[in-house]
Amino acid sequence: MVRRGLASSISGREITGVRVLHPRPVRRHLTGPADFELQVTGRTFAEPRRRGKYLWLPFTDGDAILAHLGMSGQFRLAPAEASLAPNTRIIFAFADGEPGLRFVDQRMFGGLSVSPGGAELPPEIAHIGRDPFDPEFDLADVVTRLRRRNSAIKRSLLDQQLVSGIGNIYADEALWAARVHYARATRTMSRTQAAGVIDAAAAVMRKALDNGGTSFDALYVNVNGSSGYFDRSLAVYGREGLPCQRCGTPIRREPFMNRSSYRCPNCQRPPRGFKARARAGGEG
Repeated sequence: MVRRGLASSISGREITGVRVLHPRPVRRHLTGPADFELQVTGRTFAEPRRRGKYLWLPFTDGDAILAHLGMSGQFRLAPAEASLAPNTRIIFAFADGEPGLRFVDQRMFGGLSVSPGGAELPPEIAHIGRDPFDPEFDLADVVTRLRRRNSAIKRSLLDQQLVSGIGNIYADEALWAARVHYARATRTMSRTQAAGVIDAAAAVMRKALDNGGTSFDALYVNVNGSSGYFDRSLAVYGREGLPCQRCGTPIRREPFMNRSSYRCPNCQRPPRGFKARARAGGEG
């Protein structure tokens, strides 16, 4: 959602000025805010790209700005004379005029830094797996590596080094679509079953992108300030006690990896021995 909005609004535009209003969002740019401003000014953006939770804004000269939005980071388009939104941290001005670009971040867990030579892929995130929309995403390879693991399927889906972009919400939605319990051992899955889960995750993510993303919080908006609507189409996540859209069984919420998992107890039957492991303090 954010990458799409930026691609249509900043690609090919020359930066004529940068103002860092708070130093924390550029803390990963180790030479400091003034150097960040100096390095970015005068450069021209190419088309933004994304891998996992990271976004990078390539320059046409081969370097890039690497961005992580954290919990509340936003890129917002706005004319220069527009009043600053609360928690505006960085302002970009362009040679062709309006609109300018602003980085807004209330909680400041996110940040920007210059990545030398990072236009194609910043070395800082080279270890992160490709997402299902990447033209070079290799489903067969991901399935092979998934089935070699001794892990619960949801834990593997959340591992950004295997495949990126699948967070807790999308994992629950994909597992419901594939009729797989979150604690199913990956080593017990056939290639067809494992591929089905990855395909389901891709379908869920594609639907979310088409609906502008998932927005449970006013902090999560696109570059024009609009919230996503995919949360209104969720099948299981956040629907504890409501009927399953397939069979009518009430959705159940259960703890998993210090967070919540939502599933249909009828469509997503637990693996053999799951209840015993849960009572003993295992994953559940």
